[in-house]
Amino acid sequence: MASQGHLRRSAFLLCGDWHFAEDLVQMAYDRIYRHWHRVRAADNPGAYARQVVYRCYLDSRKKHLETVPLEQLPERASAGDPTDTRLAVLDALRELPPRTRAVVVLRYWEDMSVDQTAAILDISPGSVKSMASRGLGLLRTRLADLGEDTGTTATRIEGVRQT
Repeated sequence: MASQGHLRRSAFLLCGDWHFAEDLVQMAYDRIYRHWHRVRAADNPGAYARQVVYRCYLDSRKKHLETVPLEQLPERASAGDPTDTRLAVLDALRELPPRTRAVVVLRYWEDMSVDQTAAILDISPGSVKSMASRGLGLLRTRLADLGEDTGTTATRIEGVRQT
């Protein structure tokens, strides 16, 4: 089965909050436990677990279970810090619609094929392609709007293969 750390990192990329990411993984483990007979029969239990995490994320978005941060985030580090780039990308990811965000994370973070992404999210391969293209376009636009320091990030995203 997939490691909890990998599932948490993937969940974090989806939701942008470590606490909610842990909740997503817990929800996934709960569903996996309740349907253990399916997991045991699966060819790849790790892939099954990832699929459950992504579906838990999409289900939570449907129910509008948005958490409200109680504190302001600390100030960002200096402009030369690579943390700024990472935070800029995470901020831009947060602005994507949930399903588009899930497609972008599966395709480019999880490095899954169009068909694998379509199977996990239960959508057509054509939808995956259009959402991936639209999501990358939105990320490019958002990162270009953030200023000079993230311009290099937008350039890196520009180089992502659109298949």
